[in-house]
Amino acid sequence: MAPRLKVFTWSDGFHAFTVAASSRPKALEAWGSKQDLFATGLASELSGGPDYDAALAAPGEVIERGLAIDVGKIGKAARPKASGPSKARLAKLERLQDELDQLDADHQAALSSIDDQLKALEAKRADLERAHGARRKALTLDLKAARG
Repeated sequence: MAPRLKVFTWSDGFHAFTVAASSRPKALEAWGSKQDLFATGLASELSGGPDYDAALAAPGEVIERGLAIDVGKIGKAARPKASGPSKARLAKLERLQDELDQLDADHQAALSSIDDQLKALEAKRADLERAHGARRKALTLDLKAARG
């Protein structure tokens, strides 16, 4: 048994878009909407009228009626274009990813350089401590011998 069709509609202010579908998600899919137009109040269920009849005559097809452009003209709407980033957007995303990768590499190189400098400073400190200890021990022995 085929699912019971309901008729849903929404408007962008210039056109009314109507579709006969079995559910709200299927209507949103037919409209190509990623936003829940029902939750925002932009879409609703339709119960009659010429748009209602046209939608039921072509289930699953989006029916478009002009409100401000081509007023009153009813016909099938063009299928929504496959959504996806444009070539310019893809190029920008690639450029930004490259910049991010370069930033991370530069940061890692700077940290590695600082780590090397810290190791060298620690080695220098250890050498100074050893030299100081040896010299102090020698001077302490000389002082003790001089006193006594």
